[in-house]
Amino acid sequence: MATARCACGALTLSLREPPQLTALCHCLACQRRTGAPFSANAFYATDCVEISGVSTEYTRTGDSGRKVRMHFCPTCGSTVYWMAEASPTWVGVAIGSFADPTFAPPAISVFEESKHDWVQLGDTVDHFHGLPRA
Repeated sequence: MATARCACGALTLSLREPPQLTALCHCLACQRRTGAPFSANAFYATDCVEISGVSTEYTRTGDSGRKVRMHFCPTCGSTVYWMAEASPTWVGVAIGSFADPTFAPPAISVFEESKHDWVQLGDTVDHFHGLPRA
């Protein structure tokens, strides 16, 4: 079982299965959310996630018109997880919240249309200008 948590430990996710997908996202919303040039994300089936602690929710409307509900710790401000209308059976979890350097590497890199030019990923991931189809 893997555990993700915020910086202060008040908001914790226990995950009973491995992620179904790992991805980097270069969209401007993720850049703003993380304060970094991209976000590193793991996606889990909702039925394998146990959430402990209180979160504050911020809902953002994406370019598609669909909503993403981001959950962050009201004490330390760490964004730990999110749920997107576009993928209702998945919970997205910030890979950094695992604090595990051996965590599975990303399989895909999305929204590279807004990727910083100096970010070089090579052939270790599948590259997508926007979102992959299907």
